Amino acid sequence: MTVERDVMEYDVLVVGAGPAGLAAACRLKQKASEAGKEISVCVVEKGSEIGAHILSGAVFEPRALNELFPNWKELGAPLNTPVTRDDVYLFRSETAATKLPNAFVPKTMHNEGNYIISLGNLCRWLGQQAEGLGVEIYPGFAAQEILIDEHNVVRGVQIGDMGVGHDGKPKEGFYTPGIELRAKYTLFAEGCRGHLGKRLLARYNLAKDADPQHYAIGLKEIWDIDPAKHQPGLVVHGAGWPLDDANPGGSFLYHAENNQVFVGLIVDLSYTNPYLSPFDEFQRFKTHSICKQYLEGGKRVSYGARAICKGGYNSLPKMVFPGGALIGCDLGTMNFSKIKGNHTAMKSGMLAAEAAAEALFNGSEGGDELNAYVETFKASWLYDELYRSRNFGPAIHKYGTFFGGAFNYLDQNWFGGKIPLTLHDRIPDHTTLKLAADAKKIEYPKADSKFSFDKLSSVFISSTNHEEDQPVHLKLTDPSIPIAKNLPMYSEPAQRYCPAGVYEVIGDAEKKFQINAQNCVHCKTCDIKDPAQNITWIAPEGSGGPNYSNM
Repeated sequence: MTVERDVMEYDVLVVGAGPAGLAAACRLKQKASEAGKEISVCVVEKGSEIGAHILSGAVFEPRALNELFPNWKELGAPLNTPVTRDDVYLFRSETAATKLPNAFVPKTMHNEGNYIISLGNLCRWLGQQAEGLGVEIYPGFAAQEILIDEHNVVRGVQIGDMGVGHDGKPKEGFYTPGIELRAKYTLFAEGCRGHLGKRLLARYNLAKDADPQHYAIGLKEIWDIDPAKHQPGLVVHGAGWPLDDANPGGSFLYHAENNQVFVGLIVDLSYTNPYLSPFDEFQRFKTHSICKQYLEGGKRVSYGARAICKGGYNSLPKMVFPGGALIGCDLGTMNFSKIKGNHTAMKSGMLAAEAAAEALFNGSEGGDELNAYVETFKASWLYDELYRSRNFGPAIHKYGTFFGGAFNYLDQNWFGGKIPLTLHDRIPDHTTLKLAADAKKIEYPKADSKFSFDKLSSVFISSTNHEEDQPVHLKLTDPSIPIAKNLPMYSEPAQRYCPAGVYEVIGDAEKKFQINAQNCVHCKTCDIKDPAQNITWIAPEGSGGPNYSNM
């Protein structure tokens, strides 16, 4: 069936309304205003509104925001809680913990001058600034396909069709074909493991000279706590229990405004035990006395999960291709040594925007590679910051929490990140699982509904929803693998690594692999960790997924 599609054309199209995409859009309009010229800019966002799919810790470093909007305080940016204290713990067991002296904490973990924020609310504010500058923003529209011409040039994206039934056929009276958004330059800012960014990496072989990208899953809850226990600006980071060197990660607890705390666990997706459940490890973490002392008597009000790109400098792919560029976590600009990626994402978007603006001012009709973006990136503080942190993740992977932490302390505090060697980690995360027969089964305690909870009640408070009668957006390349291979070899880890109960193995005599796509919180963990690389995440119908209000 030939489908007639409406077409809209712009100078620059931005895919994704996160910090990178919105910073890019704002910078494009600022550059146009400075030059007295016009640049048409469109941002398309799959969430129901700006911020609906945004999840981050978040302790925010305002360096890029200071450059983008020097008067952000006067403009009312929601940075209301400056960091007042850093506590860093080594959790030795479910009851014991050691607080590290400040002098022994790597400099990158110090947060003087930073703020505890809701990144979703900051993105909503950035969206308001962008619209005030003349950017067109379309939430609820999921970019489904990349428009590539006969010369292998990216020319924009196609928005997914609306009103397609579970059988893949248009629903009578409900079907609306997705429009084509065409642009001279397209900036991809989908966040970690963007489904279009993944295709671009493969089509243009952008990662051929880089280490494999490495990932973690971040799980987060927001709690309203007893005002007597609330310490605005307190930042608590931890390593160790309930994780270990074979299954690494870290924890956070941030005292935000309005008597709320943001609590979470980051689980490295290089973990080895197929019986490990990141969600259940997070629930266990909250029962530790260091965490429990703040949550006691409080109420959990929100939950979410999202994968994190943590490969940093060593895993950066080529940034540009004909007609566009990768920015933010689609590129992999997170500085894992700081556990921060929002200021770096914004800066990458700003640099790409400046390169696109200059090209347009010089008469470009697009289709070329934005090599000026690459050059200014290499000359920027962003490149320097990522370079100085290049060893942080590989050191933890190679030497474990204690000795890797000691190496990072020396590298950051004594050498300023310029120790004369570069560590590499070339083992992809999906290859690290032990066979089930060689792994120790983990028995998780039943949720107490006071500090720990089950997956379904957690998904409920993420306000996740999808149109039920639509094609499943989690595609199995070979539908037989979960039962024929993953179940006997790995005890089907998808039923545990998914933080939302999307994947189940059901049946007694005859096993069946069931996908509950309605539960999906768009974290992308399945696309990353599946040992057979058999699961492909694609965007569902626009506005589907979580609806985070304050993440």
